Amino acid sequence: MIQSVFKQSRFLLSILFATVLCCLPAVAQLPGMGMGMMDPVKWSHSVQREDDSTAVLRFAAEIEDGWHLYSQYQKGTGLPLVFSFEFSQAYGIDGGDTLHESPHYTEHYDSFLKETEFYLSEYASFEKRIKIFSTEDFAIDARVDGQACRDGACVPVSAKFVFDIKGRNADKPVKNAVQKDSKLSQVFPVVTGIDSIGQTEKALPDTDKMPVAIIDSVAGIGEVSADTVEDSGKDESLLWFFLLSFGGGIVALLTPCVFPVIPMTVSYFMKHGGLKQALFYGFSIIFIFMLVGLVFAFAFGENAANYISTHWLPNVLFAAIFVFFAFSLFGYFELSLPSKWVNKSAGASAKAGYAGTFFMALTLVLASFSCTLPIAGTVILNAAAGGFVKPLVGMLGFSLAFALPFTAFALFPSFLAKLPKSGSWMNTLKVTLAFVELAFALKFLSVPDQTYHWGILDREVYLALWIVLSALLGLYLLGKLRFPHDDERPVQNSLPRFLCAIACLAFTVYMIPGMFGAPLNALSGWLPPMHTQDFKLSQAVPPLQESASLCAVPSFSKDLSAPDGVAAYFDYDEALACAKAQDKPLFIDFSGHGCVNCRKVEQMVFSDANVQKELSDNFVVAALYVDDKVLQLPEELQTRSADGRKITLLGEKNSVIQNEFGYNSQPCYLVIDPQTGKPLAQPLFYETDPEAFLQYLEAVQREVPLAQ
Repeated sequence: MIQSVFKQSRFLLSILFATVLCCLPAVAQLPGMGMGMMDPVKWSHSVQREDDSTAVLRFAAEIEDGWHLYSQYQKGTGLPLVFSFEFSQAYGIDGGDTLHESPHYTEHYDSFLKETEFYLSEYASFEKRIKIFSTEDFAIDARVDGQACRDGACVPVSAKFVFDIKGRNADKPVKNAVQKDSKLSQVFPVVTGIDSIGQTEKALPDTDKMPVAIIDSVAGIGEVSADTVEDSGKDESLLWFFLLSFGGGIVALLTPCVFPVIPMTVSYFMKHGGLKQALFYGFSIIFIFMLVGLVFAFAFGENAANYISTHWLPNVLFAAIFVFFAFSLFGYFELSLPSKWVNKSAGASAKAGYAGTFFMALTLVLASFSCTLPIAGTVILNAAAGGFVKPLVGMLGFSLAFALPFTAFALFPSFLAKLPKSGSWMNTLKVTLAFVELAFALKFLSVPDQTYHWGILDREVYLALWIVLSALLGLYLLGKLRFPHDDERPVQNSLPRFLCAIACLAFTVYMIPGMFGAPLNALSGWLPPMHTQDFKLSQAVPPLQESASLCAVPSFSKDLSAPDGVAAYFDYDEALACAKAQDKPLFIDFSGHGCVNCRKVEQMVFSDANVQKELSDNFVVAALYVDDKVLQLPEELQTRSADGRKITLLGEKNSVIQNEFGYNSQPCYLVIDPQTGKPLAQPLFYETDPEAFLQYLEAVQREVPLAQ
């Protein structure tokens, strides 16, 4: 019998193997699969002569899949692109033209930092028109600096260019020339080098009324804004979404529309169709749901992701759909397709062979519409902002779980007898899902509320609604509430039901302190930002007094700050000298002003008292901001990089140091031996668990051959 089963299931195994192979490329692209040196932006440049006295400088950026490059118009935490040119009397800037950026940037609201960011994906081009004064050939040195991010990992972007320009004809005048003594610099100041960034920014008369993308403008550097790119929900990986969708498929199986059908369908195939028919039946279910996912994948597409994730219309529409689904699951009305559709499909299923089996699968999908639509719809709507791939991944996970019992029980019919009996517990599951749908609806409503500053769903209002929903669900599970399809007989509080009620009520109690300003870190990704909270009892904990781990007052401490409760240097050489003097290992925090995940780690890990104590007692800490474009190094500390580039800024120096260790993404935490300058362990990247972070520090400390 076993030999026969495996012989007939070879088709299933081959298909599953092919499916796994197809999924491997997607899994390989998940965040965190590699954290070495990254160079996600490839630059090229060219020059085009428009006439004898005018030329256009062109810059082109090819951006790797999954990465985004902040636009010149970015204001805030994510660093904008800044183009700078060596000043020369051989040419002038056409004051009526700025760097033209194409295509138009994408806007995305970051729910963590509560700001909107502007970024470019896949490909971008930039153009700048110049006027040529010189009759001799000359060269223009240009440079671009910026930042690229992906799934919490951010890297600085920097490139140098040299444009070779032929001199103009001496017999022809320069059209619309900008002369050296022109007053243009009062409105569009010329950057004479990277050194003058600070002065240039101060010289701008009113950056709110001017384009940010002026060739010499650096408006935006030093401000705070940017992205979670989301919402990464978007920090969510495809594998994690696949598993969640798989769980949704299992839940759909347990609904009253599907669960009672499983034994009857399996028995039919055991008596009439055979194992091959049962396998084909399962694959037909997967095919039907994948077809639905494909339709939505084409409908959403890659370009619709930002619109769906930030615009008020789709988010309000999705919230309304979730509310509609919820009240259907409560039992106030039924969702159903036209009966003639189901009847036609059922009639076609009477045909012999694989065609009849396919229509049996289609009939199941249509007949279970009222139960499966809210769950499958939840998967689809949560995949809406994930571009083309995410709806397919979601429907693959959902359909695989949905079809699995029909094929598994056909292969191993003895397990069918262990299947629990149908009963009122299935309606309890539906009502529980209804409460979850309402919670999802609030999440979708929160996005436009933040983006458009409606001020309706402030943090405490949002929490109040979640507290009420969680409490009502707990009371329902205890039998204190009833809905239309509930059994009128008294509720029997089985152990699973009672434990679920305890969990819901405990969750209710957990959220209550959030009404008074408690951070609720476990829910930080789901709640509106703290600044929308009107009523706060809690106050920020003041930072610790200057730690004994510091040998002197750190340079740049007036302009930079370490995480609360952590005493740190901001210059590598100062930190290294202190670590040598105290004979302690040096803990380096490679951070960035534009690094969202750095802020998350600081909020969730560095605020932990045990982590603070470990760092203070056993390490010297260096907080090195690799993207700082303002703070100048003293003349005596300025140096040159391996490629000959002069290092004048603190951020440049820190970036070069990190590159020399073989990494360029943030956050990145590295512990080195100050005597040798070599790492004592592999670096730690994005880690929000204080215990895991503390274990890393303690493990490194145990290996340190230094006298404490």
